[in-house]
Amino acid sequence: METAANTLPAEGSLQLRDQLCFALYAASRAVTARYRPLLDELGLTYPQYLVMLVLWERDAVSVRDLGAALQLESSTLSPLLKRLEVNGLVRRERRADDERSVAVRLTGAGVDLRERARAVPLAIGDAMGLTPEQDAAAKQLLRLLTENVTRG
Repeated sequence: METAANTLPAEGSLQLRDQLCFALYAASRAVTARYRPLLDELGLTYPQYLVMLVLWERDAVSVRDLGAALQLESSTLSPLLKRLEVNGLVRRERRADDERSVAVRLTGAGVDLRERARAVPLAIGDAMGLTPEQDAAAKQLLRLLTENVTRG
């Protein structure tokens, strides 16, 4: 009979199934793939969707604050913003009080897209099949993992 101790990976194991990094990678790819058809209907890529989530939460965000919220460098964020601007969902404007700072704002079309996007988290939640408690625990563990790894 197998006990919990027998199922734990050996310290220093190089077996793929024992790697937390692979479990995270596979889960991330699977979840992102599940988003794809839903976001295609909205005309967004997954990274663009993340930008829109921040803007739907708090319009008129500086590029610096947007990058901090998404943990993205400016060089990664700029092309995303440019594409969203070309698609008529956001506009970038220099702040009057600080010309070095650029604010990103939703356009009317960007605001309107929010209603269509409401179905996305529900569909993803259904696909994940987690209880509300499991969902909360998973988010808490992943946030802790991110905090621990980025601290070092």
